Amino acid sequence: MLPVLALVGRPNVGKSTLFNQLTRTRDALVADVPGLTRDRQYGIGRVGPGPYVVVDTGGISGGGGIEALSEQQVRIAIAEADHLLFLVDTRDGTTPADLEIAAQLRRTGKPVTLVANKVDHLDWTLAAGELHQLGLGDPQPIAALRGRGVSALIAGIFETLPTGEDAASAEAATTEAIRVAVVGRPNAGKSTLINRLLGEERVVVFDSPGTTRDSIEVPFAVGERQYRLIDTAGMRRRARISEAIEHFSVIKTLQAIEACHVAILVLDAHAGIGEQDATLAAHLIDSGRALVMAVNKWDGLTPDARSALKMTIERRLPFLNFAEQHRISALHGSGVGLLLEAADRAYASAMRTLPTPLLTRLLEDAVREHAPPLVHGRRIKLRYAHQGGRNPPIVVIHGNQTDALPESYQRYLIKRLREALRLQGTPLRLELKSGTNPFAGRKNNLTPRQRQKRGRLRAFVKGKR
Repeated sequence: MLPVLALVGRPNVGKSTLFNQLTRTRDALVADVPGLTRDRQYGIGRVGPGPYVVVDTGGISGGGGIEALSEQQVRIAIAEADHLLFLVDTRDGTTPADLEIAAQLRRTGKPVTLVANKVDHLDWTLAAGELHQLGLGDPQPIAALRGRGVSALIAGIFETLPTGEDAASAEAATTEAIRVAVVGRPNAGKSTLINRLLGEERVVVFDSPGTTRDSIEVPFAVGERQYRLIDTAGMRRRARISEAIEHFSVIKTLQAIEACHVAILVLDAHAGIGEQDATLAAHLIDSGRALVMAVNKWDGLTPDARSALKMTIERRLPFLNFAEQHRISALHGSGVGLLLEAADRAYASAMRTLPTPLLTRLLEDAVREHAPPLVHGRRIKLRYAHQGGRNPPIVVIHGNQTDALPESYQRYLIKRLREALRLQGTPLRLELKSGTNPFAGRKNNLTPRQRQKRGRLRAFVKGKR
């Protein structure tokens, strides 16, 4: 196992900024707003003599409600860490909250390094003297935003960390895992579903829309199968987005969709199927991600409401007919165990290898049963097909005049290929390519004998008139 570093401190002292510096990523959402981070965010540290796991946490403020739930996540991160990095804002000096947090960290008995962030344009001698009253030794000055002092900080504490696996094996485990993104509208039950799948309170759940602001990746395993669950922020209509943070949250959600292998679309059975659900589903189709539908809060519906919801899904989301649909209760766990099995089937279909002879034979059968239409009196000819990509599967069809092939006929081909290949849970795309005419644009120069023959033919036609 890799050594674990946990970043702790008050809200808005630069923990997420330092996390991004250490991991050389932009995984953590950063803004000049206190309390932005609420869940634990994990990453592989790439700054320093060797690899390690770095954990970003929410700020410790001592508040109630959602702040208290966020602090529970901080305590879990502290318990599993090998070394704690206690960040303070040097510009604010030593605050009563910093003194309280320092006392809590000393009681853990774990090694703690005091990190003085935001030291730009400050008299470090005066600032360091004030920070000594925290009783955590000499503070280490850094400027996380610019990366100043970060390498020296990690090099100084790395000798005290336990040794573990190398970076290559850690990266290989991350690469082999199936990335499953849980997406949906706010308050649809995405975080509750994540916690139910994991069997622990891994992400913050609160009865308020917009609790999750960042995309949180959670690695876990079922048997020998490795997964990375991605909890995303709920996506609302643009007109209802009032805070700038929500714009960044939506961007992080869209990035998570592009990076995942399979998406679980969570629908709120009590709220019904709204316009935003249809818009989000259309975006999933456009991105080409394999898909599983989870209708949450199903257990609280009456039989009449269930029948009405089924009809609404068929009417408003007909383009998702290829996706498996599961009716679940994330709160009580009914039906949740089937979601990962459906995700495995969707992933297998999305990554399947399709032989060229098989695709060509299926194309010939489809054309024989229902031929393409005529274009300017000429029949469109579809000659052969081969695979052009995976996730989603892409079938490249070669022929002539394929640019004039109607969309209705393309939908017919997609349906025939999906049924014949038994592709489940993944969209299928077609790419049409027409052969070039080698004589296009070339003038046919007649021989003297051909010109004489043409002259005789013209004279004959005139004589007939």
